[in-house]
Amino acid sequence: MYFLDQPDVTAPFVAGNRSRAFGAGLDPFAYARVTGGLRSLYDWPAAFRAVGDRLVAAAEEDAAGGRAVSAGEALRGAARWLHFSTLLPHPDADAAAGAARAADGAMRRALELTEPSAVRVEGASFAGWLRRPAGAGGPVPVVVVVPGLDSAKEEFHAVADALLARGVAVCSVDGPGQGVLAAAQAPRADYQHVVGEVLDALAGRPGVDVSRAGVLGLSLGGYYASVSAAHEPRLRAAVAVSGPYRLAWDGLPLFVTDTLTRRCGGAEAARDFARRVDLTGTAADIGCPLLVVEGGTDDIPGVTAGQALAEAAPDATLLCVPHGDHLLGNCRPDWLPATADWLVARLGTGAAGA
Repeated sequence: MYFLDQPDVTAPFVAGNRSRAFGAGLDPFAYARVTGGLRSLYDWPAAFRAVGDRLVAAAEEDAAGGRAVSAGEALRGAARWLHFSTLLPHPDADAAAGAARAADGAMRRALELTEPSAVRVEGASFAGWLRRPAGAGGPVPVVVVVPGLDSAKEEFHAVADALLARGVAVCSVDGPGQGVLAAAQAPRADYQHVVGEVLDALAGRPGVDVSRAGVLGLSLGGYYASVSAAHEPRLRAAVAVSGPYRLAWDGLPLFVTDTLTRRCGGAEAARDFARRVDLTGTAADIGCPLLVVEGGTDDIPGVTAGQALAEAAPDATLLCVPHGDHLLGNCRPDWLPATADWLVARLGTGAAGA
């Protein structure tokens, strides 16, 4: 059985993603209205895409009227809604790919209007945006923000904003199997090669100090950040938020296995990917400070969570919020400021040499 064909799946999925939507910046009342009108999860993509398209249209009207700030805000909102339309393992892969491209395009236009210093950075296995803190002089530290299984660079605005406000540059990326690259490249467990490619691209950019680089990953991105920290010596600090230590395919929820099967291109490739998501023999090689952020109520079948990682890594700190859920969207003030401060303390602030 496919995930979408399960009986009575709509209400639990809507409830389970509510705090994630709020944490990503979706208006809670709009989320309630949109999800309240769903007849089934098959309708989810079109319903969320419609909100994103309306926000794009509103932005075009604002831009034509010279209201650049309003246009930029509408486009940021559009990028979030368009991305959220892609969350499900829906059979219409072309529609999902189109929505991911639309989300990427909306964010591009938002940054052009409100943050023209933002720079598109791309490589063979990633696409993202490099943003520097307002008023920064010389080169500043940089953090690569890595999404998870079904997330994308358009989702974690609050994380980027928290780092930028503390004087750190941010490069939010989509890697293989994520966001705008989901349709073109399958996920890869050796994500350290992606982060290495990002750092190579950033090394030639003015205004960032790659010798003070960190990585922050969320959900499956937490594994990606951890495995990168074990293999990429240029990283000076790493954060894993709701990241798995190990996956056991036979215990995973149908949503996860169905999503992996579709994004990996088949069940066998998905099983192999899940088998390789295992830090058992790797955590001891993490050579930089690591912060593991966990929600106390985040218990996903088939997932060995981050406490095992915090116990195995040589220089790890565990920040557990007892009432936090997966991605801790229900308690952002309890972890995000502390996490941003932790990174800043290890990467430094201000221009290099200042």
